[in-house]
Amino acid sequence: MSMKTATTVLRRTALACALSLLAATAAHAGQDAPLPKELPPFAPDKPLPVPEIVQRTLDNGLTVWVVPRDGVPRVDFVLAVRGAGNAADPADAAGFADMLAGMLPEGTTRRDSRAIAETAQGFGGGIGAGAGADGITVSANALPSHAAGMLALLAEVALQPAFPADEVRLQQANALQQLKASESQPGFRATRALLAAVYGDHPYARTQPTEAGIAAATPEALRAAHAARFRPDRALLVVAGRIGADDALRLAEQAFGDWQASGDALPEAPVARREAPPARVLVQRDGSVQSTIRIGRPAIPATDPDYVPMQLASTVLGGGFSSRVNQNLREDKGYTYGASAYLAASRNGGRLQAGADVRNEVTGAALSEFFSEFERLADEPVPAQELEDTKRYVAGGYLITNQLQGAVAGSLASNWMSGLPADFLGRYVPMIRQVDAATVQAMARKYWDPRQQSIVVVGDGGAIAGQLEPFGEFGPPR
Repeated sequence: MSMKTATTVLRRTALACALSLLAATAAHAGQDAPLPKELPPFAPDKPLPVPEIVQRTLDNGLTVWVVPRDGVPRVDFVLAVRGAGNAADPADAAGFADMLAGMLPEGTTRRDSRAIAETAQGFGGGIGAGAGADGITVSANALPSHAAGMLALLAEVALQPAFPADEVRLQQANALQQLKASESQPGFRATRALLAAVYGDHPYARTQPTEAGIAAATPEALRAAHAARFRPDRALLVVAGRIGADDALRLAEQAFGDWQASGDALPEAPVARREAPPARVLVQRDGSVQSTIRIGRPAIPATDPDYVPMQLASTVLGGGFSSRVNQNLREDKGYTYGASAYLAASRNGGRLQAGADVRNEVTGAALSEFFSEFERLADEPVPAQELEDTKRYVAGGYLITNQLQGAVAGSLASNWMSGLPADFLGRYVPMIRQVDAATVQAMARKYWDPRQQSIVVVGDGGAIAGQLEPFGEFGPPR
């Protein structure tokens, strides 16, 4: 997509958001907000203009996707290793995968962390790694003239980590300090309690770091986990940017062709449950002047047929500033600085989550407004203009997000990790366009039914207990 086209999409998306906000503000004041007559009509939404994705599988089982793109003089690489992430961590060592990923760029059998960083900078780019529920990704970018060197460095970081003891100790100390800071935040504690309520004993409930997981990440344990989790037959390499497909495949073979799996693969994460008894959890926070509310239930994996319509329905409900829960709780009631609702879908399951931080005295009222919006979405068809505005918001945001090839490479890797095919990248916007009001209603009835939702509140029970009584009996986290 040209810069001119990208700018046009950005302007139209911003205009749509501004007009939606204008209409909501006028509606709150009891006024009509007709559009200015001189505005031109919107052009039709277009799918993401992704060139043909060249797909190959190396002899060792490594999948390679190549996306040649003109534009920025840069080549981006993402190596995604499925089954290496948080879901593979032992039940008593949640967060171990975050340590494993974080240590990859901190030293190999050939270079220390400083040499890795300096080499990457010399190639005109950088390198890093991160963990998620379904896997670990190692990402890098470089000038096209240094694509071969950077891909070789990425392979070295991903396949030959040394886990030096001094770097591991430093990483552990930093992680413990970060965990201490996170534990002081009510949102972190609320999410932890909601994950447990939604997923039960499934590994997806254990995606937040813990002291035990950090302490378990010794050099010896990291080496053993790396050997067990990093396998070419469970990995994807995405190459995007100014590089031809033949050159990219040749470089991939040079860098990763000798990578061989060792031993039996770890078992796949089990399928997460799609239903759970609604829980009522109060996480005590003495002296808190506000309540952190989280509402949710088990949902669907990204490969479910309901995934795209559910994304649109959840966006109508709580996916942006002009969404219903934000307009209600923030703009109309003044209960919060922001309210949201969304679908989080992974490879083997997913969850719905809604929430806001509100003043103590409106805790019960805020819960009532959330549930009122859930019911309204199920009971009343979304008006045509609101549905159209939401589709344009989703499509425009998706197009803008995937402008740069680094984002395209990351999206492809994330989709693959979730079980989605390569061409889903280009099919997403047309699929969003096809969702009608009746389908949105059906999604709300199926998934956003208030009776199916768990509620977590982090706050001072002495100040808010009476407001929670109409919603059930609340207890401490299990």
